[in-house]
Amino acid sequence: METIESPSSVRRADGTSRLALFAVAMLLLLVPILAACGGDGDGESTATSATTAETAASPAASGSDDLRDVTIGLSFVPNVQFAPFYVAIEKGFYAEHGLKVDLNHHQAGADLFGALVGGQEDAMMAGGDEVLAARAKGAELVYVAEVFTRYPIGLIVPADSGIESVADIKGKKVGIPGPYGATYIGLLALLAGSGLTADDVQVESIGFTQASALLAGHVDAVIGYVNNEPLQLKKAGMETRTFPVADVRPLISNGIVITEAMLNDHPDVARAIVAGTLEGVQYTIDHPDEALEISREYVPTLTNAEQVADAEAVLEASLPLWQPTTPPGSSSAEDWQSMAEFLTENGLLEGEVDASTAFTNDLVE
Repeated sequence: METIESPSSVRRADGTSRLALFAVAMLLLLVPILAACGGDGDGESTATSATTAETAASPAASGSDDLRDVTIGLSFVPNVQFAPFYVAIEKGFYAEHGLKVDLNHHQAGADLFGALVGGQEDAMMAGGDEVLAARAKGAELVYVAEVFTRYPIGLIVPADSGIESVADIKGKKVGIPGPYGATYIGLLALLAGSGLTADDVQVESIGFTQASALLAGHVDAVIGYVNNEPLQLKKAGMETRTFPVADVRPLISNGIVITEAMLNDHPDVARAIVAGTLEGVQYTIDHPDEALEISREYVPTLTNAEQVADAEAVLEASLPLWQPTTPPGSSSAEDWQSMAEFLTENGLLEGEVDASTAFTNDLVE
């Protein structure tokens, strides 16, 4: 079957190599993220289940026989960025809504939506841009709850740089992984918000080396995740200034995605998945120390004090990105339409898509 590639597809497919590069320095967000960003498809999934022994043994996961088994797909390997899901399992939030949840952590190269469309997953964590790209190719997917309420991408410059606004990057070298994914979308949004285009800057494709490239002075600025690269740079001794995309343009980041069939045939199950997840998000915001401890049972790379400290920094930087909307989980029709128009104008969708059909707030209101 044809693979549906989103604007973020290359980003997630390469995510593992980036994690290997910075495994000790930082546990990465991928959006998405943040992460945000991965290969998606309407074909067969190559995702690998990463449900841990701790998950299977937890009270919420073992549950009673009347709990319904569901699988939630996560777009990257086990990571503190998924703390709300771990918390929702361990604190019994899913069980309170009648669910026994398994988590399916996708590996590099996995079709983002393959397992969801194929029925191996009941819900998936993915970005709004990815949903629009998939729908533009015919996949019947619906975004039903926003988790990352702020797009996690930003322009990052040294604190002592003469770049004091996005407009100041005119004529400067700006490093991005490549012309794809959330970082590329973020660059275009930041430029448009300042009346610039890609022709006004020297865009350098540097792979996932933003921190090292900025430290070495190879570029004047980089586009990266606001809860990742600034932390790496600070750890390496460089203070930075960050200009978030979320301050310039509303873009829909990662949230809960299901199929139209699930929404139509099992709305009660979909509503339970959303409710349990959002409770996990709020509990993580309110109890980050406990959320970190819970995450240690799910993330096998948290084996020493330095790695735990790095994960704590990522978690702390992620909390503002999860602050709930009103009502929690809802997303704006205007923002969806604006994002669809922006992606279309920049040639990032391979077909027409009606943004109003790509999401619903019915499960959160």
